[in-house]
Amino acid sequence: MSACVPTHTTDPDSNRTERDHRPHSPPDGPRRRFHVSAADLSASIAVFLIALPLSLGIALATDAPLQAGLVAAAVGGIVAGRLGGSPLQVSGPAAGLTVVTADLIHQYGWRTTCAITVLAGLSQLGLAHLRVARSALAVSPAIVHGMLAGIGVTIAVAQLHIVLGGTPQSSVSANIGALPAQLAHLQPAAVSVSVLTLVLLLAWPRLPGPVGRQLRTIPAALVAVAGATATAAVAALSLPKVDLPSWRSHALAGVPDGPVLGLVAAVLTTTLVCSVQSLLGAVAMDKLAAGRTDVRRSDLDRELRGQGAANVVSGALGGLPIAGVAVRSTANVRAGATSRNSTMLHGVWVVGATLLLVPVLELIPLASLAALVMAVGVQMVSLHHIRTVSRHREVLVYAVTTLGVVVFGVLEGVALGIAVAVGVALHRLTRTRITRDERDGVHHVHVRGQLTFLAVPRLSRALHQVPVGAATVVELDGSFMDHAAYESLQDWQHAHHARGGTVEITGRAGTRIAEPASTSAAGCRCRPWTPWRNHQCEAPVTPTAGTPQEEAAEGPSGHQLARGISAFQRNTAPLVRRELARLAREGQQPSQLFLTCADSRLVTSMITSSGPGDLFVVRNVGNLVPLPGEESGDDSVAAAIEYAVDVLKVRSITVCGHSGCGAMQALLTTDPHGAQTPLKRWLRHGRPSLERATDKNRPWARLAGREPADAVEQLCLTNIVQQLAHLRAHDSVARALREGALELHGMYFHVGEAQAYLLTGEAPESGVFDRVTGTTDPSDPTGTVLHDTRA
Repeated sequence: MSACVPTHTTDPDSNRTERDHRPHSPPDGPRRRFHVSAADLSASIAVFLIALPLSLGIALATDAPLQAGLVAAAVGGIVAGRLGGSPLQVSGPAAGLTVVTADLIHQYGWRTTCAITVLAGLSQLGLAHLRVARSALAVSPAIVHGMLAGIGVTIAVAQLHIVLGGTPQSSVSANIGALPAQLAHLQPAAVSVSVLTLVLLLAWPRLPGPVGRQLRTIPAALVAVAGATATAAVAALSLPKVDLPSWRSHALAGVPDGPVLGLVAAVLTTTLVCSVQSLLGAVAMDKLAAGRTDVRRSDLDRELRGQGAANVVSGALGGLPIAGVAVRSTANVRAGATSRNSTMLHGVWVVGATLLLVPVLELIPLASLAALVMAVGVQMVSLHHIRTVSRHREVLVYAVTTLGVVVFGVLEGVALGIAVAVGVALHRLTRTRITRDERDGVHHVHVRGQLTFLAVPRLSRALHQVPVGAATVVELDGSFMDHAAYESLQDWQHAHHARGGTVEITGRAGTRIAEPASTSAAGCRCRPWTPWRNHQCEAPVTPTAGTPQEEAAEGPSGHQLARGISAFQRNTAPLVRRELARLAREGQQPSQLFLTCADSRLVTSMITSSGPGDLFVVRNVGNLVPLPGEESGDDSVAAAIEYAVDVLKVRSITVCGHSGCGAMQALLTTDPHGAQTPLKRWLRHGRPSLERATDKNRPWARLAGREPADAVEQLCLTNIVQQLAHLRAHDSVARALREGALELHGMYFHVGEAQAYLLTGEAPESGVFDRVTGTTDPSDPTGTVLHDTRA
């Protein structure tokens, strides 16, 4: 049975769909038993193997008790994994929090730092209650990337001292100042272990060949730390190693002790870094799993609430602050995790390791963990991010934020970055360059930048320097124009036209754009650049005097077709003239044959977002494809198919039906033995569809998620499948299919809902149904499925 499958996916944790407007309501029906899939189990082990050494390394980098890293990893997996809104994001102690936490421990001590973590978690819960999570995404990416880069530099410089066998200082400047003395007193054992760790960490993901592909499934971080530990043990190197004191002496959160303003600033800084990193991580995981049908998109407010609860628990139990961790989350997605069970299980494995593997963990050299964390810090200074901010001209924001974090601290650096970002935005908004020149008798007025009221005097001065009656091109090289600038440009354009001049307004790179709105356009108030709609102006404005040609086109009756043609020549023709001229020179080269119904409500270019030259369109009553060889006297459809496949070499054919089809209604209600009119003779090509729809022994097409609304909709869907079968009977189509040069697709358009569904599959009549989403490439016929393409 063919199935029309909507794109809303089911959350494996709640058995709900995206159509549910209560995102956190309990599922309907009986609660399912807890079940862990094999994919979640294997993914949880992979994440655990990455999280264990990183958690210890981050705890070491912050100068916190090493158990604190394990506590945070376990709480992040279990609490944030269960309560968070991003099913595949893995939370725990993050490298982005290292500098903040280290500074807090240095200033206030460990127990107060735990209390600050609890207060930061409560702040996150409050923000989640206010539903402001998505507003955190308004922070410029340049600021976020700069903050992470600054933190990465700070981490790398500090850990370099441990790698060399020394002890890090309290600030970046002190660490840099102490480097010469540290280099003069290297510890060969520490350096050798660190170098081995870095070599394994960098080389392991690049192992070649099939064997290397299998070995690369083992996390590089685990291999690096395990290899360095084994080497140190075999060589009997004398090195500082992991020391996990008894849990009986583990320090929990205490009463905050310190100046009130300092504590408030500490809580705000921790809240900011934890929240922004977690929310951006959740968005990144959505993008990484965008093609997955078994994963629901993140609920950012719920994610913030889960992070807040995890920080409250972690701080209360003496753990590090928690945030979403990109390395573990990415590994979780790539390992094939399907639900939050993977994240929670990884937390359970961490708990088991802290209780059962203490003797093994205490064999790890601190230099190996420092090398691992230093590599993570270096990777936080991403060349990809630098290229991105350079392309968007935000290098200054990135650089100031990075330097601010390195020199002053995270909160101060972010504040500096925000200030510079606001300054850059204001500079861009107010900096507008307006020039005028003459080329080949045409006056060019070039506006570069945003056109606001501040630039109106300069714009007016440049426009009024254009001679009366001259041909003029106004080039707007910007993305914004406010009302004052719009009115000024419109008034000048009307005045220039009235004095016999011509005005052409173009966008960036000389692309023609529509002229400003005019109430004199065929008595219609609708602006020419608004999205298409079948507008009918009920109270048209009395038109102003136009050209003789326009008045003749209007005529005494205001002929609608003539008005439409006039509007095309005035508004649309300038936009498409260059493209149509190219098509006239090169000829048509469409990639698709689109066979659809003659219904006036189906605007093919609108529902397919196509333009001139994209589709070879054939329309008839009922989107029917007559079988070859029948005596029908209507070879036009077969001729169009042959011409499209053999001459135009189209790569796909789409049969598109629609809801409320009059032809299908006629098939259901017309007596086939009555008087034969041209319409009835044509509709006999749809009788196989009617027979198929009424045959209970054959598979029916349907909309997944609901039953067809009525018999007409059932027949409309079945007709699509049947006409695809008719297509295959044509020689040219069958030959192209055998050669792999052609694909067939079905499409159903629900007019009332403005909703398109796609049917894919090489054998629609086979009854094979696979669920797909709107993100699936429609050109990949992997199953017999009609799926919802809504965003």
